Amino acid sequence: EVQLQASGGGLVQAGGSLRLSCAASGFSFGDYAIGWFRQAPGKAREVVAVINNNDGRIYYGGSVKGRFTISSDSAKKTVYLQMNSLKPEDTAVYRCVADREPATITDDLDSLIDYWGKGTQVTVSS
Repeated sequence: EVQLQASGGGLVQAGGSLRLSCAASGFSFGDYAIGWFRQAPGKAREVVAVINNNDGRIYYGGSVKGRFTISSDSAKKTVYLQMNSLKPEDTAVYRCVADREPATITDDLDSLIDYWGKGTQVTVSS
């Protein structure tokens, strides 16, 4: 069974840090790009970061660049999102996704994305 299991969300104060994990199983991890979306109530879904396990290329959304770091551990088949200097506007449901083509994720092509995990809530208090 294909699974993308997100974990690590929680409640932190502004300026704090969290590390999200996306554990993958049931598909060829090294052939896929893994990314993180987020969506807050009343706001559009936003691409946070993507890492292409095929070539190692990384994409960050402009609002998180310099604060968040995405990484991939092929042995654990897990992608991490280290989130530092968190701001209240980072509050959202964070969801990991997988696709063979990274542009499908960076362009948020929704229905074309191969696999979706369930979200983990990140709440940053002011």
